[in-house]
Amino acid sequence: MGWLARLCSLPALLGGLAEKDLEADPIRQFQRWYTFARRVRCGWPDAMNLATVGTDGRPAGRMMLLKGVDDRGFVFYTHTVGRKAREMEKTRSAALTFHWSDLLRQVRVEGTVERVPTPEAEAYFRRRPRESRIGAWASRQSEPLESRAAFDAEVRRLRAEFRGRDVPLPPHWGGFRVRPDAVEFWQARPNRLHDRVRYSRTDDGRWQRTRLQP
Repeated sequence: MGWLARLCSLPALLGGLAEKDLEADPIRQFQRWYTFARRVRCGWPDAMNLATVGTDGRPAGRMMLLKGVDDRGFVFYTHTVGRKAREMEKTRSAALTFHWSDLLRQVRVEGTVERVPTPEAEAYFRRRPRESRIGAWASRQSEPLESRAAFDAEVRRLRAEFRGRDVPLPPHWGGFRVRPDAVEFWQARPNRLHDRVRYSRTDDGRWQRTRLQP
């Protein structure tokens, strides 16, 4: 744990998570915690576990990076042909978990999934390093791979193909947005008497806040 994160976490650990300190909107509350985690350089504050469910009912999780959050939800980018994409397209739902261990904090998000509009995905794709863009073209995520050598050869082929020109957005790559229906904030307390506060979206679109047992 970094010394700044350690120092900054002490008041939160001792004081817990009081209702008077919480925003009425969970997105605003998340942005406060997220901004703080980035400011104190808490590990990888963008890292999150993305959980999906297949048509057979079996869950799957993997680590992703948050690339944006606003009133519309939480955005990340990936291939649109892999397992997670297929499962999200089928169920239209997903869950995210952020765990900032240095700050003794965790955030869980549950919601519906939608595709990010192509212009928005393209704008982000153009900001990626060139080699990352070529890698996105080379990979057919989750499909069987003959060998690492075959994949490296495809990367070299694409480098040659795109030499001297821009690398465009692949048709099999884009963004997803999780629009939250529920967001839970967890703050560690001594003796495992933790604080948990859950925001749930009501039928009229407003947020209802509930304190949960540790």
